[in-house]
Amino acid sequence: MHPIGHFYKVTEPQRCTRIDTQPWRAQQTVLNADIHQPFHGYHKAGKVTPFKHSEAAMPAPALTGPQYLREGLKLVLSPGLRLFVLLPLSINIVLFCGLIYLALHQFELWVDTFMPTLPHWLSFLSYILWPLFVALVLLMVFFTFTVVANIIAAPFNGFLSEKVEAVIRGVDESPDFSWAELVAMVPRTLAREARKLGYMLPRMLGLFILSFIPVANIIAAPLWLLFGVWMMAIQYIDYPADNHKLGWNEMLGWLKSKRWQSLSFGGIVYVALLIPVVNLLMMPAAVAAATLFWVRERGADALPIAHARD
Repeated sequence: MHPIGHFYKVTEPQRCTRIDTQPWRAQQTVLNADIHQPFHGYHKAGKVTPFKHSEAAMPAPALTGPQYLREGLKLVLSPGLRLFVLLPLSINIVLFCGLIYLALHQFELWVDTFMPTLPHWLSFLSYILWPLFVALVLLMVFFTFTVVANIIAAPFNGFLSEKVEAVIRGVDESPDFSWAELVAMVPRTLAREARKLGYMLPRMLGLFILSFIPVANIIAAPLWLLFGVWMMAIQYIDYPADNHKLGWNEMLGWLKSKRWQSLSFGGIVYVALLIPVVNLLMMPAAVAAATLFWVRERGADALPIAHARD
């Protein structure tokens, strides 16, 4: 009997073991270290029976993105990985608090110096300047917080991806944090980020020019959207790829070979990062999701990081 998504195997009279072949239904299956390992069924007595079957049913490409992001969010919220999320976020918050305090202090000094130079009848301006200043600060924080968070988190993301993969593969459920290991990854991570900019900026310039060409500019908007989605896939899947020392061109070639899965993943990340405040949590979740994408979609070719570095 073959109901949709399941196989049934009779192991003894009147005893039946059901094996769920839709791996996204169980987090345990999603976090399996190797998707080519056989799934297991459980008898009533609790014994595990391996069951080899044909390739497990995978989600349709258009659905894989949301599923990966959901599982990535679960991963970064797990106790063993929270530190790797909270640390860059805390650095960003402390930095902004310090900048806001400095801006308030300097503005107060400027107001105290400027207001005595005005006629007395203009003293009411102090009640207008402060609200305007606060509104300006809030506006700047809103538009720059995420950008600065991305810059600060860049060295952490490769590190986070490595630790997430250790959890996914069952090597270590609670990886230790090491400043020395993090610092050692910074030069390579920043060099890879520069490579991404070198790929992105010329194409953005081409789209920008296309936007001003009559008739041709009709397709500029959808191309901008498609390029943004594609860059989200590149941005985050590059972290596990770089950890495995996969070259830039090889990484692009692999993503192109899984074009629809990559666009599905990039699309949901693109949408999630547009939501203010929520996007702060979505950034590390996207790193974890991309690592899960790498392990699951790369399959047997995705060697453990320790081997990839040898």
